[in-house]
Amino acid sequence: MSTTPRSALSLGATVLTATVALYMALVALGNITDFGTNQQFVQHVLAMDTTFKDDDLMWRAVTSKGLQNAAYVAIIVWETLAALVLIYGTWFWARHDQDRARRFSTYGLLMVMVLFGAGFLAIGGEWFSMWQSEDWNGLDAAMRVFLLSGVVLVVVNLPSGAGRSAT
Repeated sequence: MSTTPRSALSLGATVLTATVALYMALVALGNITDFGTNQQFVQHVLAMDTTFKDDDLMWRAVTSKGLQNAAYVAIIVWETLAALVLIYGTWFWARHDQDRARRFSTYGLLMVMVLFGAGFLAIGGEWFSMWQSEDWNGLDAAMRVFLLSGVVLVVVNLPSGAGRSAT
Protein backbone atom coordinates (compact mmCIF):
# COMPACT_ATOMS: atom_id res chain seq x y z
CA MET A 1 0.00 0.00 0.00
CA SER A 2 1.55 3.30 -1.05
CA THR A 3 1.10 6.62 0.66
CA THR A 4 -0.58 9.25 -1.47
CA PRO A 5 0.70 12.83 -1.38
CA ARG A 6 -2.49 13.90 0.35
CA SER A 7 -2.13 11.39 3.17
CA ALA A 8 1.60 12.05 3.47
CA LEU A 9 0.93 15.76 3.84
CA SER A 10 -1.81 15.07 6.38
CA LEU A 11 0.54 12.77 8.31
CA GLY A 12 3.23 15.47 8.26
CA ALA A 13 0.80 18.09 9.52
CA THR A 14 -0.38 15.70 12.23
CA VAL A 15 3.13 14.92 13.46
CA LEU A 16 4.30 18.54 13.33
CA THR A 17 1.20 19.84 15.10
CA ALA A 18 1.56 17.11 17.73
CA THR A 19 5.23 18.05 18.19
CA VAL A 20 4.43 21.69 18.93
CA ALA A 21 1.50 20.60 21.12
CA LEU A 22 3.82 18.35 23.13
CA TYR A 23 6.42 21.10 23.42
CA MET A 24 3.86 23.63 24.66
CA ALA A 25 2.31 21.13 27.08
CA LEU A 26 5.75 20.38 28.54
CA VAL A 27 6.60 24.08 28.79
CA ALA A 28 3.33 24.80 30.60
CA LEU A 29 3.72 21.77 32.86
CA GLY A 30 7.29 22.77 33.68
CA ASN A 31 6.22 26.30 34.54
CA ILE A 32 3.42 25.00 36.74
CA THR A 33 5.43 22.32 38.57
CA ASP A 34 8.66 24.36 38.81
CA PHE A 35 7.01 27.75 39.16
CA GLY A 36 10.01 29.56 40.63
CA THR A 37 12.59 28.96 37.91
CA ASN A 38 10.94 30.87 35.08
CA GLN A 39 9.26 33.20 37.56
CA GLN A 40 12.77 34.54 38.27
CA PHE A 41 13.33 34.89 34.54
CA VAL A 42 10.16 36.95 34.07
CA GLN A 43 10.93 39.06 37.15
CA HIS A 44 14.45 39.91 35.95
CA VAL A 45 13.33 40.70 32.40
CA LEU A 46 10.50 42.96 33.56
CA ALA A 47 12.65 44.65 36.23
CA MET A 48 15.40 45.22 33.64
CA ASP A 49 17.88 44.75 36.48
CA THR A 50 20.52 43.05 34.34
CA THR A 51 20.41 45.47 31.39
CA PHE A 52 22.69 48.42 30.69
CA LYS A 53 20.62 50.63 33.05
CA ASP A 54 20.16 53.33 30.41
CA ASP A 55 18.15 56.17 32.00
CA ASP A 56 16.25 56.64 28.74
CA LEU A 57 14.94 53.06 28.99
CA MET A 58 14.69 52.25 32.69
CA TRP A 59 11.32 53.98 33.05
CA ARG A 60 9.92 50.91 31.28
CA ALA A 61 10.95 48.58 34.10
CA VAL A 62 8.19 46.83 36.04
CA THR A 63 9.42 46.26 39.58
CA SER A 64 6.12 45.38 41.24
CA LYS A 65 6.25 41.71 42.27
CA GLY A 66 2.47 41.56 41.92
CA LEU A 67 2.56 42.75 38.31
CA GLN A 68 5.52 40.49 37.53
CA ASN A 69 3.72 37.47 38.94
CA ALA A 70 0.49 38.39 37.14
CA ALA A 71 2.42 38.55 33.86
CA TYR A 72 3.99 35.16 34.58
CA VAL A 73 0.65 33.53 35.41
CA ALA A 74 -0.82 35.03 32.23
CA ILE A 75 2.03 33.49 30.23
CA ILE A 76 1.39 30.08 31.81
CA VAL A 77 -2.34 30.30 31.10
CA TRP A 78 -1.62 31.26 27.47
CA GLU A 79 0.87 28.37 27.10
CA THR A 80 -1.67 25.94 28.54
CA LEU A 81 -4.46 27.15 26.26
CA ALA A 82 -2.17 26.99 23.21
CA ALA A 83 -1.20 23.43 24.11
CA LEU A 84 -4.86 22.41 24.49
CA VAL A 85 -5.84 24.00 21.18
CA LEU A 86 -2.92 22.24 19.44
CA ILE A 87 -3.85 18.92 21.05
CA TYR A 88 -7.38 19.44 19.75
CA GLY A 89 -5.99 20.21 16.29
CA THR A 90 -3.86 17.05 16.43
CA TRP A 91 -6.95 15.04 17.37
CA PHE A 92 -8.77 16.37 14.31
CA TRP A 93 -5.79 15.51 12.09
CA ALA A 94 -5.85 11.97 13.49
CA ARG A 95 -9.59 11.76 12.72
CA HIS A 96 -8.95 12.96 9.13
CA ASP A 97 -11.12 16.05 9.63
CA GLN A 98 -8.80 18.37 7.73
CA ASP A 99 -10.98 21.47 7.88
CA ARG A 100 -11.19 21.48 11.68
CA ALA A 101 -7.62 20.23 12.00
CA ARG A 102 -6.32 23.14 9.93
CA ARG A 103 -8.47 25.63 11.78
CA PHE A 104 -7.52 24.57 15.30
CA SER A 105 -3.88 23.92 14.41
CA THR A 106 -3.71 27.40 12.90
CA TYR A 107 -5.27 28.96 16.00
CA GLY A 108 -2.88 27.13 18.31
CA LEU A 109 0.19 27.88 16.22
CA LEU A 110 -0.74 31.55 16.01
CA MET A 111 -1.14 31.58 19.80
CA VAL A 112 2.40 30.20 20.12
CA MET A 113 3.71 32.74 17.60
CA VAL A 114 2.02 35.62 19.42
CA LEU A 115 3.52 34.52 22.73
CA PHE A 116 7.04 33.94 21.44
CA GLY A 117 7.05 36.64 18.74
CA ALA A 118 5.10 39.52 20.24
CA GLY A 119 5.61 38.51 23.88
CA PHE A 120 9.19 37.35 24.14
CA LEU A 121 10.91 38.75 21.04
CA ALA A 122 9.18 42.14 20.77
CA ILE A 123 8.06 43.01 24.30
CA GLY A 124 10.69 41.12 26.28
CA GLY A 125 13.52 41.56 23.81
CA GLU A 126 12.97 45.12 22.72
CA TRP A 127 10.65 46.90 25.15
CA PHE A 128 12.33 45.45 28.24
CA SER A 129 15.76 45.26 26.52
CA MET A 130 16.24 41.57 27.28
CA TRP A 131 18.87 41.52 24.52
CA GLN A 132 21.17 43.51 26.84
CA SER A 133 21.20 40.85 29.55
CA GLU A 134 23.91 38.21 29.65
CA ASP A 135 22.04 36.22 32.32
CA TRP A 136 18.34 36.56 31.43
CA ASN A 137 18.26 36.59 27.63
CA GLY A 138 15.76 34.19 26.09
CA LEU A 139 15.78 35.58 22.57
CA ASP A 140 17.47 32.59 20.91
CA ALA A 141 15.04 30.12 22.47
CA ALA A 142 12.07 32.35 21.59
CA MET A 143 13.26 32.65 17.98
CA ARG A 144 13.59 28.86 17.66
CA VAL A 145 10.02 28.30 18.85
CA PHE A 146 8.69 31.17 16.75
CA LEU A 147 10.35 29.81 13.59
CA LEU A 148 9.35 26.20 14.28
CA SER A 149 5.74 27.29 14.75
CA GLY A 150 5.89 29.33 11.55
CA VAL A 151 7.17 26.37 9.53
CA VAL A 152 4.46 24.12 10.99
CA LEU A 153 1.85 26.80 10.21
CA VAL A 154 2.93 26.77 6.56
CA VAL A 155 2.80 22.96 6.36
CA VAL A 156 -0.60 22.83 8.07
CA ASN A 157 -2.00 25.28 5.51
CA LEU A 158 -0.53 23.77 2.35
CA PRO A 159 -3.21 22.86 -0.17
CA SER A 160 -4.16 19.22 0.28
CA GLY A 161 -4.78 18.54 -3.37
CA ALA A 162 -8.43 17.74 -2.70
CA GLY A 163 -10.62 18.73 -5.59
CA ARG A 164 -7.77 18.93 -8.11
CA SER A 165 -8.47 17.43 -11.45
CA ALA A 166 -5.95 14.99 -12.88
CA THR A 167 -4.25 16.39 -15.96
